[in-house]
Amino acid sequence: MSERAAPLYCPYCGEENLRPNEESHGAWECHACARVFTVKFNGLLTKGVTR
Repeated sequence: MSERAAPLYCPYCGEENLRPNEESHGAWECHACARVFTVKFNGLLTKGVTR
């Protein structure tokens, strides 16, 4: 399996200047708004999405 995908932009300010956070595993730091955040996958829906 490959490495986890990196976020493309900050969910708070929308900037793309992100770096992995050295202090927390899986955390990212935004150098534009000085926030540290994580992205977590919770799972799939039990029933499929229908249109």
